[in-house]
Amino acid sequence: MTERVVLAYSGGLDTSVAIGWIAEETGAEVIAVAVDVGQGGEDLDVIRKRALACGAVEAEVADAKDEFADEYCLPAIKANALYMDRYPLVSALSRPTIVKHLVAAAKKHGASVVAHGCTGKGNDQVRFEAGIAALGPDLKCIAPVRDYAMTRDKAIAFAEKADLPIATSKKSPYSIDQNVFGRAVETGFLEDIWNAPIEDIYDYTSNPAEPREPDEVVISFKEGVPVAIDGKPVTVLQAIQQLNERAGAQGVGRIDMVEDRLVGIKSREVYEAPGAIALITAHQELENVTVERELARYKRQVEQRWSELVYDGLWFSPLKRALDGFINEANQHVTGDIRMTLHGGRAVVTGRRSEQSLYDFNLATYDTGDTFDQSKAQGFIDIFSLSAKIAAKRDLA
Repeated sequence: MTERVVLAYSGGLDTSVAIGWIAEETGAEVIAVAVDVGQGGEDLDVIRKRALACGAVEAEVADAKDEFADEYCLPAIKANALYMDRYPLVSALSRPTIVKHLVAAAKKHGASVVAHGCTGKGNDQVRFEAGIAALGPDLKCIAPVRDYAMTRDKAIAFAEKADLPIATSKKSPYSIDQNVFGRAVETGFLEDIWNAPIEDIYDYTSNPAEPREPDEVVISFKEGVPVAIDGKPVTVLQAIQQLNERAGAQGVGRIDMVEDRLVGIKSREVYEAPGAIALITAHQELENVTVERELARYKRQVEQRWSELVYDGLWFSPLKRALDGFINEANQHVTGDIRMTLHGGRAVVTGRRSEQSLYDFNLATYDTGDTFDQSKAQGFIDIFSLSAKIAAKRDLA
Protein backbone atom coordinates (compact mmCIF):
# COMPACT_ATOMS: atom_id res chain seq x y z
CA MET A 1 0.00 0.00 0.00
CA THR A 2 1.33 3.43 -0.97
CA GLU A 3 2.25 5.62 1.98
CA ARG A 4 0.15 8.73 2.45
CA VAL A 5 1.26 12.13 3.69
CA VAL A 6 -1.09 14.83 5.00
CA LEU A 7 0.22 18.29 4.12
CA ALA A 8 -0.72 21.55 5.84
CA TYR A 9 -1.66 23.48 2.71
CA SER A 10 -1.94 27.26 2.33
CA GLY A 11 -2.38 27.56 -1.42
CA GLY A 12 0.86 29.50 -1.83
CA LEU A 13 4.02 28.65 -3.75
CA ASP A 14 5.90 26.68 -1.10
CA THR A 15 3.11 24.31 -0.10
CA SER A 16 1.90 23.92 -3.69
CA VAL A 17 5.39 22.86 -4.74
CA ALA A 18 5.64 20.66 -1.64
CA ILE A 19 2.87 18.40 -2.99
CA GLY A 20 4.96 17.24 -5.94
CA TRP A 21 8.22 17.53 -4.04
CA ILE A 22 7.05 15.15 -1.33
CA ALA A 23 5.73 12.71 -3.94
CA GLU A 24 9.11 12.70 -5.72
CA GLU A 25 11.22 12.46 -2.56
CA THR A 26 9.15 9.85 -0.72
CA GLY A 27 6.96 8.18 -3.31
CA ALA A 28 3.95 8.92 -1.12
CA GLU A 29 0.49 10.17 -2.02
CA VAL A 30 -0.27 13.63 -0.67
CA ILE A 31 -3.52 14.76 0.96
CA ALA A 32 -3.67 18.56 1.20
CA VAL A 33 -5.50 20.13 4.15
CA ALA A 34 -6.27 23.86 4.22
CA VAL A 35 -7.73 25.45 7.34
CA ASP A 36 -9.40 28.88 7.36
CA VAL A 37 -8.61 30.66 10.64
CA GLY A 38 -9.64 34.06 9.29
CA GLN A 39 -6.49 34.75 7.29
CA GLY A 40 -8.47 36.15 4.37
CA GLY A 41 -7.22 35.78 0.80
CA GLU A 42 -8.52 33.23 -1.65
CA ASP A 43 -11.75 31.27 -1.51
CA LEU A 44 -11.39 27.85 0.10
CA ASP A 45 -12.77 26.09 -2.97
CA VAL A 46 -10.16 27.79 -5.18
CA ILE A 47 -7.45 26.57 -2.80
CA ARG A 48 -8.88 23.04 -2.80
CA LYS A 49 -8.92 22.87 -6.62
CA ARG A 50 -5.36 24.20 -6.81
CA ALA A 51 -4.14 21.48 -4.45
CA LEU A 52 -5.68 18.82 -6.69
CA ALA A 53 -4.21 20.49 -9.78
CA CYS A 54 -0.78 20.42 -8.14
CA GLY A 55 -0.98 16.66 -7.67
CA ALA A 56 -2.74 16.02 -4.36
CA VAL A 57 -4.78 12.81 -4.41
CA GLU A 58 -7.25 14.38 -1.97
CA ALA A 59 -7.82 17.93 -0.75
CA GLU A 60 -9.78 18.99 2.32
CA VAL A 61 -10.69 22.52 3.35
CA ALA A 62 -12.15 23.57 6.69
CA ASP A 63 -13.83 26.81 7.71
CA ALA A 64 -12.51 26.90 11.27
CA LYS A 65 -12.99 30.60 12.05
CA ASP A 66 -15.57 30.09 14.80
CA GLU A 67 -13.68 27.09 16.17
CA PHE A 68 -10.48 29.16 16.25
CA ALA A 69 -12.22 32.05 18.02
CA ASP A 70 -14.13 29.93 20.56
CA GLU A 71 -11.54 27.26 21.41
CA TYR A 72 -8.24 29.09 20.98
CA CYS A 73 -8.63 32.89 20.99
CA LEU A 74 -11.14 32.92 23.86
CA PRO A 75 -8.85 31.03 26.27
CA ALA A 76 -6.13 33.56 25.40
CA ILE A 77 -8.48 36.44 26.23
CA LYS A 78 -9.43 34.82 29.54
CA ALA A 79 -5.72 34.36 30.27
CA ASN A 80 -4.84 37.95 29.27
CA ALA A 81 -2.20 36.14 27.25
CA LEU A 82 0.68 38.39 26.19
CA TYR A 83 4.02 36.69 25.59
CA MET A 84 6.80 38.85 27.02
CA ASP A 85 3.96 41.11 28.23
CA ARG A 86 3.29 42.31 24.67
CA TYR A 87 2.57 39.68 22.01
CA PRO A 88 -1.00 38.27 21.94
CA LEU A 89 0.12 34.91 20.50
CA VAL A 90 -1.38 35.48 17.05
CA SER A 91 0.45 32.69 15.18
CA ALA A 92 0.94 30.46 18.21
CA LEU A 93 -2.85 30.18 18.66
CA SER A 94 -3.58 29.19 15.06
CA ARG A 95 -1.11 26.30 14.93
CA PRO A 96 -2.91 23.93 17.33
CA THR A 97 -6.14 24.66 15.46
CA ILE A 98 -4.52 23.55 12.21
CA VAL A 99 -2.80 20.59 13.90
CA LYS A 100 -6.15 19.25 15.10
CA HIS A 101 -7.45 19.16 11.52
CA LEU A 102 -4.21 17.64 10.18
CA VAL A 103 -4.28 14.78 12.68
CA ALA A 104 -7.99 14.14 12.02
CA ALA A 105 -7.28 14.01 8.27
CA ALA A 106 -4.35 11.64 8.82
CA LYS A 107 -6.58 9.24 10.76
CA LYS A 108 -9.37 9.54 8.19
CA HIS A 109 -7.13 8.87 5.17
CA GLY A 110 -4.79 6.34 6.75
CA ALA A 111 -1.75 8.58 6.51
CA SER A 112 1.36 7.85 8.56
CA VAL A 113 3.13 11.19 7.98
CA VAL A 114 2.18 14.84 8.42
CA ALA A 115 4.07 17.56 6.53
CA HIS A 116 4.29 21.32 7.02
CA GLY A 117 6.03 24.22 5.30
CA CYS A 118 8.07 25.60 8.20
CA THR A 119 11.77 26.38 8.19
CA GLY A 120 14.28 25.12 10.73
CA LYS A 121 14.75 28.51 12.39
CA GLY A 122 11.29 29.37 13.61
CA ASN A 123 8.84 28.51 16.37
CA ASP A 124 6.15 27.09 14.09
CA GLN A 125 7.97 23.85 13.31
CA VAL A 126 7.90 23.11 17.04
CA ARG A 127 4.27 24.13 17.40
CA PHE A 128 3.20 21.84 14.56
CA GLU A 129 5.29 18.84 15.55
CA ALA A 130 4.75 19.06 19.31
CA GLY A 131 1.01 19.33 18.67
CA ILE A 132 1.05 16.39 16.29
CA ALA A 133 3.04 14.35 18.82
CA ALA A 134 0.38 15.06 21.45
CA LEU A 135 -2.65 14.23 19.27
CA GLY A 136 -1.14 11.58 17.01
CA PRO A 137 1.93 10.14 18.76
CA ASP A 138 2.40 7.46 16.07
CA LEU A 139 2.55 9.98 13.22
CA LYS A 140 5.86 11.05 11.69
CA CYS A 141 6.56 14.63 10.60
CA ILE A 142 8.46 16.05 7.66
CA ALA A 143 9.16 19.64 6.60
CA PRO A 144 10.37 19.92 2.98
CA VAL A 145 11.83 23.40 3.39
CA ARG A 146 13.83 22.23 6.42
CA ASP A 147 14.42 18.55 5.69
CA TYR A 148 15.03 18.64 1.92
CA ALA A 149 16.52 22.14 1.61
CA MET A 150 13.62 23.29 -0.54
CA THR A 151 14.76 26.89 -1.04
CA ARG A 152 12.55 29.43 -2.76
CA ASP A 153 14.71 29.35 -5.89
CA LYS A 154 14.34 25.58 -6.05
CA ALA A 155 10.61 25.88 -5.44
CA ILE A 156 10.18 28.33 -8.30
CA ALA A 157 12.22 26.13 -10.64
CA PHE A 158 10.17 23.08 -9.63
CA ALA A 159 6.88 24.95 -10.18
CA GLU A 160 7.94 26.16 -13.63
CA LYS A 161 9.25 22.75 -14.69
CA ALA A 162 6.04 21.03 -13.55
CA ASP A 163 3.89 23.85 -14.95
CA LEU A 164 2.04 24.21 -11.63
CA PRO A 165 -0.96 26.59 -11.52
CA ILE A 166 0.71 29.00 -9.10
CA ALA A 167 2.29 32.44 -9.49
CA THR A 168 6.07 32.21 -9.05
CA SER A 169 7.42 35.65 -9.85
CA LYS A 170 6.05 37.94 -7.14
CA LYS A 171 7.87 37.79 -3.83
CA SER A 172 7.07 40.00 -0.89
CA PRO A 173 10.17 41.20 0.96
CA TYR A 174 8.37 40.21 4.18
CA SER A 175 7.26 36.99 5.76
CA ILE A 176 3.62 37.47 6.77
CA ASP A 177 1.31 35.26 8.81
CA GLN A 178 -2.20 36.38 9.63
CA ASN A 179 -5.50 35.22 11.02
CA VAL A 180 -8.54 36.84 12.58
CA PHE A 181 -6.69 37.44 15.86
CA GLY A 182 -3.87 39.42 14.27
CA ARG A 183 -1.06 39.71 11.78
CA ALA A 184 2.68 39.06 12.04
CA VAL A 185 5.31 40.63 9.77
CA GLU A 186 9.02 39.81 9.75
CA THR A 187 12.19 39.63 7.60
CA GLY A 188 13.22 42.08 4.90
CA PHE A 189 14.52 45.44 6.11
CA LEU A 190 12.95 44.73 9.52
CA GLU A 191 15.82 42.34 10.27
CA ASP A 192 17.93 45.44 10.99
CA ILE A 193 16.45 46.28 14.38
CA TRP A 194 17.43 49.96 14.00
CA ASN A 195 15.12 50.36 11.01
CA ALA A 196 11.71 51.76 11.86
CA PRO A 197 8.62 50.08 10.40
CA ILE A 198 7.03 51.87 7.45
CA GLU A 199 3.30 52.31 6.87
CA ASP A 200 3.39 49.91 3.90
CA ILE A 201 3.80 46.88 6.15
CA TYR A 202 0.51 47.43 7.98
CA ASP A 203 -2.85 46.11 6.82
CA TYR A 204 -5.09 45.61 9.87
CA THR A 205 -4.42 49.07 11.34
CA SER A 206 -4.54 52.67 10.15
CA ASN A 207 -1.83 55.20 10.98
CA PRO A 208 -2.51 56.23 14.60
CA ALA A 209 -0.89 59.62 13.99
CA GLU A 210 -3.55 60.71 11.48
CA PRO A 211 -6.22 62.98 12.99
CA ARG A 212 -9.65 61.39 13.45
CA GLU A 213 -12.53 61.41 15.90
CA PRO A 214 -12.24 59.03 18.89
CA ASP A 215 -14.44 55.92 18.96
CA GLU A 216 -16.14 54.97 22.23
CA VAL A 217 -17.13 51.34 22.65
CA VAL A 218 -18.73 49.29 25.45
CA ILE A 219 -17.64 45.64 25.64
CA SER A 220 -19.75 43.28 27.74
CA PHE A 221 -18.42 40.05 29.24
CA LYS A 222 -20.07 37.07 30.89
CA GLU A 223 -17.71 34.85 32.91
CA GLY A 224 -14.79 36.19 30.89
CA VAL A 225 -16.46 35.71 27.50
CA PRO A 226 -17.14 38.78 25.33
CA VAL A 227 -20.89 38.59 24.64
CA ALA A 228 -21.91 42.05 23.41
CA ILE A 229 -20.51 45.17 21.73
CA ASP A 230 -22.42 48.36 22.51
CA GLY A 231 -25.26 46.23 23.84
CA LYS A 232 -25.63 44.10 20.71
CA PRO A 233 -25.01 40.36 21.20
CA VAL A 234 -21.95 38.92 19.44
CA THR A 235 -20.14 35.62 19.11
CA VAL A 236 -16.48 35.56 20.08
CA LEU A 237 -15.56 35.65 16.38
CA GLN A 238 -17.83 38.65 15.79
CA ALA A 239 -16.36 40.47 18.79
CA ILE A 240 -12.85 40.03 17.40
CA GLN A 241 -13.91 41.00 13.88
CA GLN A 242 -15.83 44.11 14.95
CA LEU A 243 -13.00 45.31 17.17
CA ASN A 244 -10.48 44.57 14.44
CA GLU A 245 -12.41 47.09 12.34
CA ARG A 246 -13.03 49.72 14.99
CA ALA A 247 -9.78 49.50 16.95
CA GLY A 248 -7.83 48.97 13.73
CA ALA A 249 -9.29 52.18 12.27
CA GLN A 250 -7.79 53.99 15.29
CA GLY A 251 -4.36 52.38 14.93
CA VAL A 252 -4.75 50.25 18.06
CA GLY A 253 -2.72 47.07 18.38
CA ARG A 254 0.59 47.84 16.66
CA ILE A 255 3.51 46.03 18.33
CA ASP A 256 7.18 46.25 17.32
CA MET A 257 9.36 44.01 19.45
CA VAL A 258 12.44 41.83 19.64
CA GLU A 259 11.24 38.55 21.09
CA ASP A 260 12.87 35.43 22.47
CA ARG A 261 12.18 32.54 20.13
CA LEU A 262 11.97 29.03 21.48
CA VAL A 263 14.87 27.94 19.23
CA GLY A 264 17.21 30.25 21.14
CA ILE A 265 17.54 33.27 18.88
CA LYS A 266 16.11 36.75 19.22
CA SER A 267 13.86 37.84 16.39
CA ARG A 268 12.40 41.22 15.42
CA GLU A 269 8.66 40.97 14.86
CA VAL A 270 6.03 43.52 13.97
CA TYR A 271 2.48 42.61 14.93
CA GLU A 272 -0.90 44.24 14.55
CA ALA A 273 -3.72 42.82 16.62
CA PRO A 274 -6.36 45.51 17.17
CA GLY A 275 -9.23 43.26 18.25
CA ALA A 276 -7.01 41.13 20.47
CA ILE A 277 -5.45 44.10 22.26
CA ALA A 278 -8.81 45.83 22.77
CA LEU A 279 -10.41 42.67 24.17
CA ILE A 280 -7.49 41.74 26.44
CA THR A 281 -7.26 45.32 27.74
CA ALA A 282 -10.99 45.35 28.53
CA HIS A 283 -10.87 41.89 30.09
CA GLN A 284 -7.91 42.80 32.31
CA GLU A 285 -9.74 45.84 33.63
CA LEU A 286 -12.92 43.90 34.36
CA GLU A 287 -10.83 41.38 36.28
CA ASN A 288 -9.40 44.27 38.31
CA VAL A 289 -12.96 45.03 39.41
CA THR A 290 -14.27 41.49 39.97
CA VAL A 291 -11.38 39.20 40.97
CA GLU A 292 -10.24 38.96 44.59
CA ARG A 293 -6.75 40.29 45.32
CA GLU A 294 -4.85 37.07 46.11
CA LEU A 295 -6.47 35.22 43.21
CA ALA A 296 -5.62 38.11 40.90
CA ARG A 297 -2.00 38.17 42.03
CA TYR A 298 -1.57 34.45 41.49
CA LYS A 299 -3.40 34.54 38.17
CA ARG A 300 -0.84 37.00 36.81
CA GLN A 301 1.85 34.37 37.39
CA VAL A 302 -0.31 31.73 35.71
CA GLU A 303 -0.93 34.04 32.75
CA GLN A 304 2.77 34.38 32.07
CA ARG A 305 3.39 30.63 32.26
CA TRP A 306 0.30 29.90 30.13
CA SER A 307 1.53 32.34 27.48
CA GLU A 308 4.98 30.75 27.45
CA LEU A 309 3.53 27.26 27.06
CA VAL A 310 1.35 28.33 24.13
CA TYR A 311 4.18 30.28 22.51
CA ASP A 312 6.43 27.23 22.84
CA GLY A 313 3.91 24.96 21.11
CA LEU A 314 2.64 23.08 24.17
CA TRP A 315 -1.06 23.81 23.70
CA PHE A 316 -2.01 20.15 24.20
CA SER A 317 0.31 19.58 27.19
CA PRO A 318 -0.93 18.40 30.61
CA LEU A 319 0.26 21.60 32.31
CA LYS A 320 -1.54 23.83 29.82
CA ARG A 321 -4.76 21.83 30.32
CA ALA A 322 -4.44 22.11 34.09
CA LEU A 323 -3.85 25.86 33.91
CA ASP A 324 -6.94 26.18 31.70
CA GLY A 325 -8.98 24.84 34.61
CA PHE A 326 -7.53 27.45 36.95
CA ILE A 327 -8.12 30.27 34.44
CA ASN A 328 -11.73 29.24 33.85
CA GLU A 329 -12.37 29.12 37.61
CA ALA A 330 -10.78 32.57 38.01
CA ASN A 331 -13.13 33.94 35.33
CA GLN A 332 -16.38 32.80 36.94
CA HIS A 333 -17.17 36.31 38.27
CA VAL A 334 -15.70 38.29 35.34
CA THR A 335 -19.08 39.59 34.21
CA GLY A 336 -19.90 43.19 33.39
CA ASP A 337 -19.24 46.08 31.03
CA ILE A 338 -16.11 48.00 30.13
CA ARG A 339 -16.27 51.35 28.33
CA MET A 340 -13.22 52.19 26.23
CA THR A 341 -12.07 55.06 24.05
CA LEU A 342 -10.23 53.94 20.93
CA HIS A 343 -8.02 56.73 19.65
CA GLY A 344 -4.46 57.55 18.64
CA GLY A 345 -3.28 53.95 18.71
CA ARG A 346 -4.53 53.32 22.24
CA ALA A 347 -7.47 51.54 23.83
CA VAL A 348 -8.13 53.45 27.05
CA VAL A 349 -10.63 52.20 29.64
CA THR A 350 -12.89 55.02 30.89
CA GLY A 351 -15.65 53.14 32.72
CA ARG A 352 -16.42 49.88 34.49
CA ARG A 353 -19.63 48.36 35.88
CA SER A 354 -20.46 44.91 37.18
CA GLU A 355 -22.98 43.24 39.46
CA GLN A 356 -20.04 41.02 40.49
CA SER A 357 -17.89 44.04 41.43
CA LEU A 358 -15.73 43.90 44.56
CA TYR A 359 -15.33 47.68 44.48
CA ASP A 360 -17.16 49.18 47.47
CA PHE A 361 -17.65 52.93 47.11
CA ASN A 362 -18.28 53.40 50.81
CA LEU A 363 -15.01 51.70 51.69
CA ALA A 364 -13.02 53.50 48.99
CA THR A 365 -14.32 57.05 49.41
CA TYR A 366 -12.43 59.72 51.34
CA ASP A 367 -15.61 61.75 51.80
CA THR A 368 -18.11 61.76 54.65
CA GLY A 369 -19.80 58.38 54.98
CA ASP A 370 -16.56 56.41 54.73
CA THR A 371 -17.15 52.96 56.27
CA PHE A 372 -13.45 52.00 56.43
CA ASP A 373 -12.41 51.83 60.09
CA GLN A 374 -9.09 53.68 60.04
CA SER A 375 -8.57 53.10 63.78
CA LYS A 376 -7.56 49.52 62.98
CA ALA A 377 -4.81 50.53 60.56
CA GLN A 378 -2.04 51.16 63.09
CA GLY A 379 -2.35 47.73 64.71
CA PHE A 380 -2.43 46.07 61.31
CA ILE A 381 0.77 47.86 60.28
CA ASP A 382 2.52 46.95 63.54
CA ILE A 383 1.82 43.23 63.08
CA PHE A 384 2.38 43.25 59.31
CA SER A 385 5.84 44.84 59.66
CA LEU A 386 6.86 42.97 62.85
CA SER A 387 9.08 40.34 61.23
CA ALA A 388 10.96 42.99 59.21
CA LYS A 389 11.36 45.09 62.35
CA ILE A 390 12.81 42.17 64.33
CA ALA A 391 15.24 41.35 61.49
CA ALA A 392 16.26 44.99 61.21
CA LYS A 393 17.20 45.15 64.91
CA ARG A 394 19.53 42.20 64.35
CA ASP A 395 20.97 43.33 61.01
CA LEU A 396 21.52 46.96 61.99
CA ALA A 397 23.14 46.16 65.36
